[in-house]
Amino acid sequence: MKQTLIKNFSMLLGLMAMLGFSSCLKDSNYVDFGAVGTTVEIPLSGTANFSKGSLTESTDEIVKQFAVNVASPKPLGTDLTVTLSVDAAALTAYNASQTAVLFEPFPTDSYTIDKTSVVIPAGTRTQVITVTFDKTKLDPAKSYLLPITISDAQGQTINGNYRTKYYSIIGNDFAGEYQWQFTRTPAAGNFTYADGEHAIIFPVTPRIFEVAGGYFTGNIRYRVTFQKTGVGPAALYHHFSIVINPSDVTDILGAQSPPIVITTAPSIVGYVEKNYTFAEALQLLDNGLTYGVTGGSGVRKNLDQYKK
Repeated sequence: MKQTLIKNFSMLLGLMAMLGFSSCLKDSNYVDFGAVGTTVEIPLSGTANFSKGSLTESTDEIVKQFAVNVASPKPLGTDLTVTLSVDAAALTAYNASQTAVLFEPFPTDSYTIDKTSVVIPAGTRTQVITVTFDKTKLDPAKSYLLPITISDAQGQTINGNYRTKYYSIIGNDFAGEYQWQFTRTPAAGNFTYADGEHAIIFPVTPRIFEVAGGYFTGNIRYRVTFQKTGVGPAALYHHFSIVINPSDVTDILGAQSPPIVITTAPSIVGYVEKNYTFAEALQLLDNGLTYGVTGGSGVRKNLDQYKK
């Protein structure tokens, strides 16, 4: 069964790669795959897929996998050795390309790459790399980046857009998995902690996070901004503010007919401006995030509670 799944995965990646080539050629009406040649790549990598490598799991150990793929009209007739390496230059370049987050390298004892050289046998396309992270070795207030790059492919062309897989942790103290309770008034589609529902709080920057609520399509995101003073257990959190992600307002709520309109601005239940310990700030999330709307189905009040 495992061999069959790997074989099917390899065939799927090969098909995706070939389709990808068609979008890169100037003539969209005709694709001469025989003239394309061979490239070696990491699917779903590069800066365009940066967010796909975000590590948001709440467990101390996180295991991730990515594939090294041969994209070509047909599989190679000989074995191909592909070498990978942790790319310090890619980290420097990414930091230089943006100002939202300053990343530093993962400590060497905080991750393990199961192999940095793979042999893709003749007639096949794909090998899988496993990376295991140990979050106990990390400072949760810091942001880390691990770029893993194809550094050699025995003379084969390496796809410049898909040669580096980025794994990242943003030092936002609230990121991770939470138990989730949603209540809609009038009631419909509610669920509680006892139902085993979970939600992921995603870091946007070290001081901004987003989390989806349960209303309507179930992917309308609260965006919460806060300030932090101090470090470690003595840190204090203050100046929380909350909105609905503007894209979701336009693309989900506003796209309905008639549009769904936010009539009561988002707020944090029980929030008053003061300094909160981390435990007190978590209690605010458990108190809940709420907002009101009106639309074709009438007036609705939505309450989402997140419990660590």
